[in-house]
Amino acid sequence: MLYTLRSQWLGNLRGDLLAGIVVALALIPEAIAFSVIAGVDPKVGLYASFCISVVIAFAGARVGMISAATGAMALLMVTLVRDHGLEYLLAATLLTGVIQIGAGFLKLGSLMRFVSRSVVTGFVNALAILIFMAQLPELNPATAGVTWHVYALTAAGLGIIYLFPYLTRAVPSPLVTIVVLTGVALLLDLNVRTVGDMGDLPDTLPVFLWPEVPLNLETLLIILPYSLSLAVVGLLESLMTATIVDDLTDTSSDKNRECKGQGLANIGAGLLGGMAGCAMIGQSVINVKSGGRTRLSTLSAGVFLLLMVVFLGDWVAQIPMAALVAVMIMVAVGTFSWDSLRKMKEHPPSSTIVMVATVAVVVFTHNLAYGVFVGVLLAALFFANKVAQYKYFYTTLSADGRTRTYRIVGQVFFASADKFTEFFDFKEVVDKVVIDLCDAHFWDITAVAALDKVVLKFRREGTEVELIGLNEASATIVDRFAVHDKPDAIDQLMDH
Repeated sequence: MLYTLRSQWLGNLRGDLLAGIVVALALIPEAIAFSVIAGVDPKVGLYASFCISVVIAFAGARVGMISAATGAMALLMVTLVRDHGLEYLLAATLLTGVIQIGAGFLKLGSLMRFVSRSVVTGFVNALAILIFMAQLPELNPATAGVTWHVYALTAAGLGIIYLFPYLTRAVPSPLVTIVVLTGVALLLDLNVRTVGDMGDLPDTLPVFLWPEVPLNLETLLIILPYSLSLAVVGLLESLMTATIVDDLTDTSSDKNRECKGQGLANIGAGLLGGMAGCAMIGQSVINVKSGGRTRLSTLSAGVFLLLMVVFLGDWVAQIPMAALVAVMIMVAVGTFSWDSLRKMKEHPPSSTIVMVATVAVVVFTHNLAYGVFVGVLLAALFFANKVAQYKYFYTTLSADGRTRTYRIVGQVFFASADKFTEFFDFKEVVDKVVIDLCDAHFWDITAVAALDKVVLKFRREGTEVELIGLNEASATIVDRFAVHDKPDAIDQLMDH
């Protein structure tokens, strides 16, 4: 127990606390922006970010990962808030948490093993592009308050971020960037957009709130579609982010526990007046790159966030947005898998297509679930097609010309069943056909139906058929679903 306490909480005190400060500062403007997107008061996003970070620090499985209010989730709430109000959003947040906990107990997190590396890479690259695109309004000359000072501060911030580590790594360079640029902006009295311009910061601690909605079937039918969408998108983004942090830290995490942890965090957020959230790849990368390694970094990010907005709100409001833009550009650059571009010619075309399709769908729809779905679907289709190609057929005729032997090598399933049946010559006049399946495997009922078709067609021509070499798994599915060894088999084939 002491070892676990030290390794997950106290093994990196200084690095975790400093990383927590940086993450908290980066969370504030995003939580406000996501609240605006969802159509709710800024405090709804800020309270949610605080609560989710604190709860996930204890309940989550991916140590060092940051969870809070996110844009992907905010986009799904717009219609619910507009049509029914905040109270229904809080109820939907609670139901989202319950669904996610159920997904954890059903071990749906294990489905991540079906997500290929190409999809993960596409997901990462798409998020990096979205993070960068989200900074463009702060650099748009048409935006109020954007002058040459903004560009100068942003450039200076990027310079500090990338050059300061050459002097020392004792203090995270993003934190130095925020402090220095805030000091410069105040000292020179620069007229630039600040965190305070994003919205009013709360000045009180969150309190327990139970949604004031009727507890009946009508309410459930209103919030259920939104809760299901929030649960799915939240788990997808969280599990994908966990996989990325696994790679960054060379460690592994329990995806099913992460589902439960995200659910508990969202229930906590709903009870404190916050919106549903999930893992954030940008802030998670900031945390890791700033030295955060244990659960303390996630906990401190949430605690510092609340302390800053409630007790230091006047100071936090003075932070220039240019400083946070510089930090997020660093995150976008560091998140993007540049190696995936360099190796596009080396990788199989199918992998490249899956990666590019995932990026395109996520960027154009701003919906992570759509991108991952398209990527997984394409990967599955390419895989099925590839496996279907690995099939070889050999045939020999006995010396007396009376027995024809067919030998099948490969996988027989829905994508290769037609090719399997096309190999046989049903018009050849022989007394007996031997089908050697020692090196073949039958995967589904489509494959079994193809075998039925072959056997019964030969029998209809008056040819004896013998099957040899079926492995145990193939024999099981053939014995269970095949009709060629059943009475009236030819009639059953004609019925099919």
